[in-house]
Amino acid sequence: MNYIIREIRREEIPLLEDFLYEAIFIPSWYKGELPRNIIFNDRKLYNTIKNFGSEPHDYCLVADVDNKVVGAVWSRITEQYGHIDDETPSLAISLYKNYRNLGIGSKLLDLMLKHLKSLEYKRVSLGVNKENFHALHVYEKVGFEIIGDGDNETEWLMVYNFSS
Repeated sequence: MNYIIREIRREEIPLLEDFLYEAIFIPSWYKGELPRNIIFNDRKLYNTIKNFGSEPHDYCLVADVDNKVVGAVWSRITEQYGHIDDETPSLAISLYKNYRNLGIGSKLLDLMLKHLKSLEYKRVSLGVNKENFHALHVYEKVGFEIIGDGDNETEWLMVYNFSS
């Protein structure tokens, strides 16, 4: 599949709402559909996209297939899931279902890590649901390490340290 990775365009920022919803891990035991308004009702979740692009630490790369954005990785420093401190950006990454397991997400993640390193951040963090074994494996394979529980007992807090 041919795709390009590029910076998000200002007019595409509203798509982050879709990608945030897609990023929510739904355990196999959960029955029914997750209400979309969870994005707005959970303050830490909403902070992931709220006024994105308005802060100096907001960065986003998207995957583009035939002029359609199919995935995104974004980082910012705000009170969201995966937040450690005001020096460390937190990541979120998501792809539409039909574009998963094709290597696009790995490429998005790799390029974002390179970008954040070039900006001289010391580390980057993220939160991952403890039942999301696939994502956990992907993050560990890249070099993220679990440093403890996240906001609650269902989330791991993970960090990727940039070597100098």
